Amino acid sequence: MQDKSQKTVVVAMSGGVDSSVAAALLIEQGYNCIGVTMNLWDYDRVGGNLNKDSGCCSIDTMDDARCVCATLGIPYYVVNFREEFEAAVTDNFMSEYMEGRTPNPCVRCNTFIKWGALLNKAEELGAEKIATGHYARCSYDEKSGRHILQKGLDGNKDQSYALWGIRQEGLAKTLFPVGEFSKPEIRDLARKYNLRTAEKKESMEICFIPDNDYSRYLKKKNTSLADLENGEIVNQENEVIGRHKGFPFYTIGQRKGLGLAMPAPVYVTEIDTGANRIKIGSNQNLVHRGLIADKMNWVSLSKPNSEIAVQAKIRYNSPAVPACIFSEKDGAIRILFDEPQRAVTPGQSVVLYQDDLVVGGGIIQSYLK
Repeated sequence: MQDKSQKTVVVAMSGGVDSSVAAALLIEQGYNCIGVTMNLWDYDRVGGNLNKDSGCCSIDTMDDARCVCATLGIPYYVVNFREEFEAAVTDNFMSEYMEGRTPNPCVRCNTFIKWGALLNKAEELGAEKIATGHYARCSYDEKSGRHILQKGLDGNKDQSYALWGIRQEGLAKTLFPVGEFSKPEIRDLARKYNLRTAEKKESMEICFIPDNDYSRYLKKKNTSLADLENGEIVNQENEVIGRHKGFPFYTIGQRKGLGLAMPAPVYVTEIDTGANRIKIGSNQNLVHRGLIADKMNWVSLSKPNSEIAVQAKIRYNSPAVPACIFSEKDGAIRILFDEPQRAVTPGQSVVLYQDDLVVGGGIIQSYLK
């Protein structure tokens, strides 16, 4: 059997503390590591350069990753995946908003870039596996013959929600070194290894929208959005009560920025792209008993032949809730919640769990009232 010292791993280096410690842990375990930073976009094309080229895909980020690799004594490369990222992530981001949906670009990036383009690059570099700083765990289950994905042990940092798109062949070549640790433990390890990223703050915005202003980004990418201004805002009785700035700038459940003076809080409940119309209603109008999802990827379990009980998570920062899933035609599924849930949003991911096991995931197509 090949020992770890003979196995080469490409570590995706974001310039943050998690990926830095991931590399250090693997070296300590005896792996031969190569640090790689993916150059995915540039400020000239996405705008929003409020931080003067600091943040994801910036010179500062690459410098941090390079210095960490120098400290660890491993080779470091920057690879250009801008074309792949635009085709798989940013173009999809725009097209989904133009369909009245709310996409999750991190899921697309993980599925098509990290576990797509990066895997291919790792093979070119002679590596058997890739590793990232995600708070998740993976292993091989001999009983089922499947590679399984589990939540990270730190429930506050678990990132398995964004990883549901990884296929079996990708999981077979994946290591998640930080998944067994908490965030404070990772900070402590970074100090122990004397890594310059030990105290580095986390970035919470969408990576290619550094100013966190997605409306500005959409306008920059599509100058025709001005044609959608002044569409109708209607109430639940379809009475016109105001005008909006263009449906792509709204999402299900949104309350702020509606420009309405109402006696009680109101929220976006429906987006009618064909009519360029936004419907608003009360919080109760946002409650849904279930959803339809497609583009399914069955991760730790094979596709079920009958209904099964799961915990369903409909957005990154929401808890997983009890539900049952039922097969629909063309590989889609119907999910019925044990208790109705608020603001089921088309375009977002729904991820299915059984305890800490990621059963699978898909894209929400519609909600069931």
